[in-house]
Amino acid sequence: MIDKIAASVADAMAGVRDGATVLIGGFGTAGIPNELIDGLIAHGAKDLTVVNNNAGNGDTGLAALLKAGRVRKIICSFPRQADSFVFDELYRSGKLELELVPQGNLAERIRAAGAGVGAFFCPTGFGTQLSGDREVREINGKKYVLEFPIHGDVALIKAEAGDRWGNLIYRKAARNFGPVMAMASKKTIATVHEIAELGTLDPESIVTPGIFVHHVVKIDRVATQAGGFKKAA
Repeated sequence: MIDKIAASVADAMAGVRDGATVLIGGFGTAGIPNELIDGLIAHGAKDLTVVNNNAGNGDTGLAALLKAGRVRKIICSFPRQADSFVFDELYRSGKLELELVPQGNLAERIRAAGAGVGAFFCPTGFGTQLSGDREVREINGKKYVLEFPIHGDVALIKAEAGDRWGNLIYRKAARNFGPVMAMASKKTIATVHEIAELGTLDPESIVTPGIFVHHVVKIDRVATQAGGFKKAA
């Protein structure tokens, strides 16, 4: 019987090794799998390469992972914002390597890994420092830069609901990078707020099929000050 429901975050995180490339879903604070990030910190893996749209907010979640000294390199499109002080300090002191990638390129590089695309040409970044020394090709009179896929050893994503086969549905904008990261990684761990009975999820609503998911962890829905969600019993 296929049952991908993990008893705990710690159980799901077992096997994440030092030096792993970890794809972490989320856009700003939307869809960030904070419980999984906390579990990764507790797990102790170090020398990580982290891929996320941002580089952490405040001192929790991804910022806490950086602060714990577990990350060697971060690949992202928007590292600096008003409360990115953890990233700023580490980067300016030379303790953290940064690969800056335009947001569309980041999404496509991850998608390409999941789709089995070896490389692709993109015009974004041509003529800037972002193109580095990568190959440039002229196509139909326009210059394009060669981009390579971003493969993950593990993806940490947040979904709304899932079943024991690992099929996932998302809540609105919290979906963001989750589906492509699940496809691009050797191992995908997802949190959900609801475990659905097998066969009850609308097939038309399943965005990430269970074939791309290895562990599903149920977590409580944290209540907000605005009262938008109630904490699960």
